[in-house]
Amino acid sequence: MRGSALGSLLKLIVLLALIGGALAFWHYRSFTATPLQPRQSHVEIHPGDSFRTVLATLRSAGIREGDDLEWQALAMQMGVRSKLRTGEYEIVAGTSPEKLLRQFAEGRVLQYRFTIVEGWNIRDLRAALARAPELKHDLADLDDAALMVKLDRMGVHPEGRFLPETYDYTRGSHDIDVLKRAAKAMDKALAAAWQKRSADNVLKTPDELLTMASIVEKETGVAAERPQIAGVFERRQKIGMRLETDPTVIYGLGSSYDGNLHERDLHTDTPYNTRTRAGLPPTPIAMPGEASLDAAANPAPGQALYFVARGDGSGRALFANSLAEHQANVAIYLRNYRQSLQSLNGQAQEALSPDATPQNPPPRDKQ
Repeated sequence: MRGSALGSLLKLIVLLALIGGALAFWHYRSFTATPLQPRQSHVEIHPGDSFRTVLATLRSAGIREGDDLEWQALAMQMGVRSKLRTGEYEIVAGTSPEKLLRQFAEGRVLQYRFTIVEGWNIRDLRAALARAPELKHDLADLDDAALMVKLDRMGVHPEGRFLPETYDYTRGSHDIDVLKRAAKAMDKALAAAWQKRSADNVLKTPDELLTMASIVEKETGVAAERPQIAGVFERRQKIGMRLETDPTVIYGLGSSYDGNLHERDLHTDTPYNTRTRAGLPPTPIAMPGEASLDAAANPAPGQALYFVARGDGSGRALFANSLAEHQANVAIYLRNYRQSLQSLNGQAQEALSPDATPQNPPPRDKQ
């Protein structure tokens, strides 16, 4: 009897151990897929951090799910305990411990984005870089010449040399590194456009193409008209006609430009005034995008030598083959522009009219 009772007890102990193990395994498997609910969305793993330190960082971020032993077991099971990469990470609410550790092990760090906008000049670019979050700013004390030395482009004017595009970077990256990538991207885009330029293109060098593309960028109101705009400027160059483009005049005025182009400005001679000087300006006047590079490389055929905005708010242009036709188009622009102003003034007066019913009328005075 005694042996039978002992055997039964052993069986019970084994059964309880099996049940306990099954429960522990179920609890562990449940933990690995538990949706995390962090209090903070960002954490940072520093060089030299141990797994214990990483766990403390997660706890500080408000992650309470699982005990340290479960996290340790999961990291060992995945083989990542000593493979977590440094950097700043975003913890998306609802992600599981398993997915989070895989994110750390694969180094999928938080990415920031910086966009260079088509048509920006170098001043716009530098100002935007200075505002970019989590970048280390090294350019504030560098003038343009020193900046280009940093980029291994001594003697090259910075205008137009950075491709308008969106660039990802991580926390602690340097602003100069973003510019290096943008400069290389422009080198590649410019080389590609130059390679596929039309056989009779009037431009003699890639630098001339870059300069022309920057003018096309600033003159175009509707993307589809870029090749037509480029065609006008190419034909003008071929017959020795001045480009007479206002964006170059404005660029040449620099900080003295007050937002309005005056008649005196058109006659103020600067190296960039294409009304007073023949040919292209000495440098680009903005950062052209790939579409403007392609348009300058392959201008649309035609006979037009002039263009002017329609003035109707569409951004489109009116093209003309002759000066007389152009003057008629200018009259159309002026008429449309005045109608737009009258419409705006009418709307403003209607909004201020005593008969107009305000959205939220003020309370009446008590009688």
